[in-house]
Amino acid sequence: MRTVIRKGRIVDPANNQDRIADLYINNGKIIAIGDAPAGFKPDHTIEGKDRIVCPGLVDLSARLCEPGYEYKATIASETTAAASAGITSICCPPDTYPVVDTSAVVELIHQRSLKTNMARVYPLGALTHGLEGETLAEMHALKSAGCVGVSNAYAPIDNSAVLRHTLEYAATCDLTVHLFCEDSYLRDQGVAHEGIMSVRLGLPSIPETAETVAVSRALLLVEQSGARVNFCRLSTARSIELIEHAKKQGLPVTADVSIAHLYLTEMDLGTFNSYCYLRPPLRSQYDKEGLRRGLAEGTIDAICSNHQPHDDDAKSAPFSMTEPGASTLEVLLPLTLQLVRDGSLNLAQAIATLTIKPAKIAGINAGHLGKGAVADICIIDPEKSWTVKTDELLSAGKNNPFNGWELTGKVTHTLLGGRIVFEDQSCLSTK
Repeated sequence: MRTVIRKGRIVDPANNQDRIADLYINNGKIIAIGDAPAGFKPDHTIEGKDRIVCPGLVDLSARLCEPGYEYKATIASETTAAASAGITSICCPPDTYPVVDTSAVVELIHQRSLKTNMARVYPLGALTHGLEGETLAEMHALKSAGCVGVSNAYAPIDNSAVLRHTLEYAATCDLTVHLFCEDSYLRDQGVAHEGIMSVRLGLPSIPETAETVAVSRALLLVEQSGARVNFCRLSTARSIELIEHAKKQGLPVTADVSIAHLYLTEMDLGTFNSYCYLRPPLRSQYDKEGLRRGLAEGTIDAICSNHQPHDDDAKSAPFSMTEPGASTLEVLLPLTLQLVRDGSLNLAQAIATLTIKPAKIAGINAGHLGKGAVADICIIDPEKSWTVKTDELLSAGKNNPFNGWELTGKVTHTLLGGRIVFEDQSCLSTK
């Protein structure tokens, strides 16, 4: 299939590209940008005028709920939602059932994602067997099976010696450790940030130090082990300061943040809004501003959806008894583009946090355009306004805290290996 995308604004931060040009695709790869190759006759033309053409988005954390939690969502439902959001590559955490600590589970995820073929799914393997934080998982075998990194998901590794050994083992395997930092003793039974809203609502609280103490411990062990670590879903301004200092020291660390934490704060808990029960918890306005500042200055490398679809029952109990997490695949891009409108980032920075930067963290060949690159492409109408309606989300999880928000920026097409996996039905200028 030979395809041309006509006169789109090509934004490719990996190659410092931002220009109006035609893009040519053949056999699933980009063969030219600008002038048409000799003798090229397209089978399909996509009109890109007044649209942004960028690499397919790379999401560092989206739970697809399969295997084990298919009553919440499936790989098929969530990769379909991802395609509608311009996401072509997804890293999924290992806290499935069974846990991703054997080659068999990795192979199962690969087979089911290939069957749907709506996005590329990259499993993260478990750091410890069963995520129990006690014995090291077989990281060499997990890497050989196709895991692009290792993680213990939300499960704590309280024993510092075990954490040290996992980092050392990961380093010998040349695997990036995706580390969620939270001291389980300081968190205790907390469900909300230790601040004005936890007091007002009478909710068990989680202090800032639950994160910062764990980040500090991990950084010291990174310094000792030399392991490559991505600090996942940071939520406090103080953590950003710690990461900034570590980067200046030359430690091999990166960081990401969830899109929800760039917009919502503890105040959004309102009257026990369980859709805003997240992990890590929504923090203060000061922390939100610190996260945005860290993103603009490059201390935070990537934005992820931290997508966690839930069934209705999981969010219907009293606040403390509900399950944390939000369904956010479909708002990742427009909310990131809103950061450009707000003046927090420029367009190249925003696109980079969703494409080449997370791709580098994951160690995958994605997030860039250019001759010879696989044609994983997202086409965006940057002026298209739409309202988030949970009942219209393609994700099986309707637990979206942005319901009713009016957003600007909509994906019109998503291409995976040159094949259109999503096309906005209202887009009448495609032929």
